Amino acid sequence: MTDHGAGVTGGATVRSRVLCVEAPGKIALAEEELPEVPEGGFRVATAYSGISTGTELTYVKGTNPYLAASWDRALGLFRPGAPAVRYPVRGIGYMQVGRVVEARTAAVREGALVAMAYGHRTGYVADPLTDRFVELPAGLDPVLGVYVAHMGPICANGLLHAAADLHGPAVRDLGDGVRGRRVAVVGAGVVGLLTASFALAHGAAEVVVADETPARLRIAEALGARALGAGALATEEDPAVELKRRWRHGPDDRGADVVFQCRGQARALALALRMLRPQGTVVDLAFYTGGADEVRLGEEFHHNGLSLRCAQIGRVPRGLAHAWDRERLSYETIALLGQRGAVLREHLVTEVADFAEAPGLLADLAARRRHAVQAVLRCDVEDEGG
Repeated sequence: MTDHGAGVTGGATVRSRVLCVEAPGKIALAEEELPEVPEGGFRVATAYSGISTGTELTYVKGTNPYLAASWDRALGLFRPGAPAVRYPVRGIGYMQVGRVVEARTAAVREGALVAMAYGHRTGYVADPLTDRFVELPAGLDPVLGVYVAHMGPICANGLLHAAADLHGPAVRDLGDGVRGRRVAVVGAGVVGLLTASFALAHGAAEVVVADETPARLRIAEALGARALGAGALATEEDPAVELKRRWRHGPDDRGADVVFQCRGQARALALALRMLRPQGTVVDLAFYTGGADEVRLGEEFHHNGLSLRCAQIGRVPRGLAHAWDRERLSYETIALLGQRGAVLREHLVTEVADFAEAPGLLADLAARRRHAVQAVLRCDVEDEGG
């Protein structure tokens, strides 16, 4: 008997469909047999699976660094030679919402909706020793639940780094780095728009979002930010000039208090540095696969005494791990979705497709034949309201 994650018992074979990148540009759905649920574990049937058009498409395009090198965790270096990941690549993705259909633990109830990060597959058996999950509260739109386990914490961690830049280990609130400050966000993809939403929710005096795509700038405005055209959309030769004319702190002191750089392009990082006030900080959440040749470290970076901090979900700022972990960042995400969920659902999630359409959808996104801010795959699980 075959079951694509919907939940069967009595010793029947349970299979899951899983997204597989067989080679650059070649994507298919495969089947895998799920293991039995271990003592202390549970099985979920996927309800929704969000697509990251940044990280995931690097496997479709063949540009992910793990395809050409291995990561030496002890040294903190990429080492050339044997790649850490080879094709076929199965189960990419980190934005899943599943319904618990079988549980051998008291930690989660059967029927609960949980946010996890286990890749694009229709079913999954959670290992109690390695898998984390966050139970979604009643009333939260399960489509937005795709942000709770990983994507939301990525963005919240950006704000945490901004707070640590000001207060060191004395950070008490996620808004400590943006409250009452002028904030710029470069890039109006999911990361940029969620980060802007966090900043707005935590009391930023003003939030400007810069991007090159008119439709994405309209979404930024709908979320409550001010839009600033970059590249071909700039109203001036350099959009940093427009920003610095608007934001004056004092003589020879203009620009953003903090810039969140959320687009993996060298020109975006270069623009982020130009937007900063002297001695300001760029908090970088982007993933650069093509290098950063356009970044000019001998110009504004040097003359204005700027700082560049990389904020990735693998670690919180030094000295804050005792109080801020991924669980707390997930619950900060739930709080944001509770406050601003309706507008995020209306404007950020631009496409919901059936899971069977995943190969064609990812291929189209990678080739730019289709465009989506947030695309979500819908699985054959009937939502019963969480």
